[in-house]
Amino acid sequence: MANTQELKQVLSRKQAIVQGDEARVSKQHAAGKLTARERIVRFLDQGSFVELDALVSRDGDYAGVVTGYGTVQERPVYLFAQDFTVHGGAMGELQAKKICKVLDLALKTGAPVIAMCDSAGVRIDEGAAAMNAYSSIFASMARLSGVCPILALVLGPVVGGAAMIAQLADISIEAGDVGQLMVYGPTVVSALTGETVDAKALGGVENMSKQGGVSIPCANEQEALALAAALLDLLPGCNTEDAPLVDSDDMNRPFGDIDPDDGHSLLSAMADRGSYIELNAAWGSELRTALCRVGGQTVGLIASDAGVDGGELTPAGCAKTARFIRFCDCFSIPLVSMINSRGVKVPGAHNQSWTMITTSQLLYAYAEATTPKVSIIVGNAIGQAYIAMGGKANADVTYAWPGAVISALTPEAAVQVLYADELRKSEKAPMQARAELEKNYADHVADGVAAAMRGTIDDVIDPAQTRQYVIASLEMLSSKRDNNPPKKHGNMPL
Repeated sequence: MANTQELKQVLSRKQAIVQGDEARVSKQHAAGKLTARERIVRFLDQGSFVELDALVSRDGDYAGVVTGYGTVQERPVYLFAQDFTVHGGAMGELQAKKICKVLDLALKTGAPVIAMCDSAGVRIDEGAAAMNAYSSIFASMARLSGVCPILALVLGPVVGGAAMIAQLADISIEAGDVGQLMVYGPTVVSALTGETVDAKALGGVENMSKQGGVSIPCANEQEALALAAALLDLLPGCNTEDAPLVDSDDMNRPFGDIDPDDGHSLLSAMADRGSYIELNAAWGSELRTALCRVGGQTVGLIASDAGVDGGELTPAGCAKTARFIRFCDCFSIPLVSMINSRGVKVPGAHNQSWTMITTSQLLYAYAEATTPKVSIIVGNAIGQAYIAMGGKANADVTYAWPGAVISALTPEAAVQVLYADELRKSEKAPMQARAELEKNYADHVADGVAAAMRGTIDDVIDPAQTRQYVIASLEMLSSKRDNNPPKKHGNMPL
């Protein structure tokens, strides 16, 4: 009888926790936001959620986070959802302990982690203990990085240290109607800089997307949850597994007659059923990075967008692509690069160092990656664009389309350097003489056939058969075994 009575008391306490404070829950709904538990229920397979540490509290003060595990499409996943109805989801010692427990379990068992972030910042009343709480989470995330995928969803204000959770995750998704991702809130920004700005302008999806602060912007919470589920479907549970194989398209489907200057067309033509998830679309958009399936297997696609300044590489494009490459390499996701770039964008005086540093990051990431790498030069591959993305040292297989130009300099610049005497001595009109020399250089000196003859690419292929060549190459490379020299880690130029 005593046990029965105690059980009723426990269940009553749990029920009170699950229901939450009615007034605060109503306020959360009035702000257009779901509660932490509502998000979890909508995200996981029905009835699969198992909550951990539900009763953790101190003097009746609960931790402000819901943690546990469940399944998504019958695959296991760990998650934590910050509860804004409890102290604004602010981080404190108890919340950190609950989150770290979930991260450690994911590390032990090899399953992805979903972080549903909705936090006003740190528990100031806890002082240094609250700051140490953040440190413990960041340390756990760093250990988990590269072992299990971490996805962060920005589903409300995510301020200060909480914003770092989104940055330490592999992929971040922000809900446009409620998300606000920022280092400092508007009040602090105004006090420190004198600038008046609201939270939406400061940390909303438009600003964060343009700055690369969030991987994928979306309209609302429901879309954010659906995107997270779609990403999990493309990813392995951990670095010792393969991503799920789904036969969903004709492997012999022709590539199609597309504009090689349009990065989105390249992505769509390569991906099974034309379906892909692009990351950081509004940041460094001369390079498009996306996850999709090609021939049924998950692939990381990188496509030059020559419609953006000739696909010239910028610091933003290099930095985002370097991180994307390293993410794919962590989980042995093959990389397929479609190159059409006139090289590195000429930087202004104030941007020289940043251009060198980020271009080096791109070079380093490609060189370090041991996952299968296939490159197709669909247009220009000038200078560092070829060296980083298509060079034989950095790709297992490199193909070119007819008409591709592979050169250290653009034809215009190469003619100026190599044929200055011919230009000066020519009896033809200067513009005509230059145009003929440029065409001759592009067609006979720097074209794909000349590169194939020198062995710097593997073949010049029919564009219509691009998917077949890529799928066959990935099949051939599926047993690739390549390791970097034993070391603690390399020193990437950050």
